[in-house]
Amino acid sequence: MLSISNDESVDIGGRILAAAASCVRDFGVERVTLAEIARRAGVSRPTVYRRWPDTRTIVAALLTERITGAWQAVPAEQHGRAGLVQRIVAVAGRLSRDELIAAVFRTAPDLAMVYITGRLGTSQQILIDLVADELRAAQADGSVRTGDVRQMAAMVLLMAQSATQSAPIVEPVLDADALSIELSHALNGYLAP
Repeated sequence: MLSISNDESVDIGGRILAAAASCVRDFGVERVTLAEIARRAGVSRPTVYRRWPDTRTIVAALLTERITGAWQAVPAEQHGRAGLVQRIVAVAGRLSRDELIAAVFRTAPDLAMVYITGRLGTSQQILIDLVADELRAAQADGSVRTGDVRQMAAMVLLMAQSATQSAPIVEPVLDADALSIELSHALNGYLAP
């Protein structure tokens, strides 16, 4: 077990999430244990429990971090609709290739379905807010049609989420490049003034 210092540069939460990610990739969601997460993170189980009450909560936090992290990792290269569409397509592509997200879909389809058909998760709410802000700015410059930006952001989320989740089943028809092109056309058509 690693010793834990009081140094704030030690990111225990980050280590725990990284350990959880490796467990999900190695074992699948249903076989992840808090004890194994703690072992891989080099911390005690009580240290993990102080941050998250159970493995499901850790996995949810991990997915939120991964999804919102994809948005942060892909900066907009231009302003207005063109930049927003480019960013959304790049984020969708990044998430469709993400090993952790693929492992969740493969090993815990029931959990994945909760966030597809059951309720909006934290990461989805965050993305709706982020896209709504960019839509508002794009409306101001005239590159996006008028309309309720939160409703439009929710629709954009549905389009991108569907493309991300369904990418493997349509790969014989739409490889990754073709999917990106078609998603870009769909988003541009939906958002154009």
